Amino acid sequence: MNTLLWSCQIVLALAFGYSGLCKSIYSEATLVDKKGQTGVAGMPHAFIRIIGIAEILGMVGIIVPWWTGIAPVMTPITAVCFAIIMVFAAPIHYKRKEPRNVATNLTLLTLAIFTAYGRFAGLA
Repeated sequence: MNTLLWSCQIVLALAFGYSGLCKSIYSEATLVDKKGQTGVAGMPHAFIRIIGIAEILGMVGIIVPWWTGIAPVMTPITAVCFAIIMVFAAPIHYKRKEPRNVATNLTLLTLAIFTAYGRFAGLA
């Protein structure tokens, strides 16, 4: 079970790390046209950067606390935060008729919920 949870954490870290890095360095036009991140269309530049930084911090929060044993409760809390992001992201992509992005959101939502449940259970 621990290996499966770590695998989920790594997938979440890679997905949110990549997304956060892109949002931190690329313009809105590049994100939408070349990176497929259509959810940022029409958002202010500063807000896109804040989301990117938050996703990078989430990448750290999903791995480091559990790995080091320092404040391990932060790992399942981060997973819950990722799940919340996906709950809001999926309808945006659904309204834009982007089934591939909705499927990605639902996959990440499932991984985040599983990770949160498994890691909260591991704290007990």
